[in-house]
Amino acid sequence: QVQLVESGGGLVQAGGSLRLSCTASGRTFSTYSMGWFRQAPGKEREFVAVSRWSDSSTYYADSVKGRFTISRDNTKNTVFLQMNSLKPEDTAVYYCAAVDRGRFVLQLQSTYNHWGQGTQVTVSS
Repeated sequence: QVQLVESGGGLVQAGGSLRLSCTASGRTFSTYSMGWFRQAPGKEREFVAVSRWSDSSTYYADSVKGRFTISRDNTKNTVFLQMNSLKPEDTAVYYCAAVDRGRFVLQLQSTYNHWGQGTQVTVSS
């Protein structure tokens, strides 16, 4: 079993920054691809970013590219999402997700079999 716990959400003004963290436990963290998704009220959950296990390569949704950065510290079993230049449309519940040795179709939530509880991010205008 793998447990994922997110933290770092909160209220921030437009143009500000937040750093989300997701800590994993239960199995070897270094072999897991780690993804971030978000869901705004009344909308479907959407892909944000992923860090692939094989080479730690990253991939971002067009809506956040250049503003968000995903990174990981395998010694601490933690993945981060640094969010800069935040916009009101970034307001959502952000979820951390994991899949062991995941390589392909990592932008789809159905690829992942472990999920955190989510953390609320609210950006005011």
